[in-house]
Amino acid sequence: MFFYFAKIGWFLIQPSSVILLLILFSALLLWTRWAWFGRRMVLLGALLFLVAGLSPLGHLMYIPLEDRFERADLTNIKPDGIIVLGGAEETLIAEARNVPALNEAGERILETAMLAWRFPETRVVFTGGTANILYGGVSEADSARTHLTSLGLSPDRLILEDKSRDTYENALFTRVLLAPKPGERWLLVTSAGHMPRAVGCFRALGFNVLPWPVDYRTRGKEDMTRMFDKPSQGLRRVDRAAREWIGIIVYYVLGRTNTFFPGP
Repeated sequence: MFFYFAKIGWFLIQPSSVILLLILFSALLLWTRWAWFGRRMVLLGALLFLVAGLSPLGHLMYIPLEDRFERADLTNIKPDGIIVLGGAEETLIAEARNVPALNEAGERILETAMLAWRFPETRVVFTGGTANILYGGVSEADSARTHLTSLGLSPDRLILEDKSRDTYENALFTRVLLAPKPGERWLLVTSAGHMPRAVGCFRALGFNVLPWPVDYRTRGKEDMTRMFDKPSQGLRRVDRAAREWIGIIVYYVLGRTNTFFPGP
């Protein structure tokens, strides 16, 4: 139930949806006796659109997330396994076109394949089911199997978890599947902006992981004043950052993480 509530709730409260609903509601007021109020709200909606779409706001929200964890130092470490979270697969397109299809988070798959080549004796675990509530289709795990084996990973090394629908379930079902032993070192591969919430979930379940962030969207502090040249990109960045920050807050309130902003 929480999964569906979160999906529907996020659709309504994400910044781009709030701005759109505000402008639509304000436009309706223009045809009523509250037209004076509607005009002010339309202007407010337009201002919010410009700020979210063109200003560095999305960068400012995202940089603290991406800078929270550095990559683990693997100089003298041989990991027991590699865990990669789903989210990079375009399963509907892959199924319809019968071709491999990745989205902008595709570095999760690429980096996992590179790590698998670097540590040829490690196990590789992919965790991700079907998180789409409107359409069916194959699971992310099925799609990832195709991607990773096509990149040279032996199917014998690959472990698939195909039931999870969100980050907490990724951690929960993976822990149950692997039953990690004390002292084992598992690398966690996911987008840098998603790493704090992901690490927090694994830690709360007693599964300590080594972070391996990928899929960076910013250069770091250099982008604190960089404007967006396309409003769609700025809105998307604000939406994505807001989703992570809201997720961090909700997960902490629900006890899915032990600290508000998980860090090293």
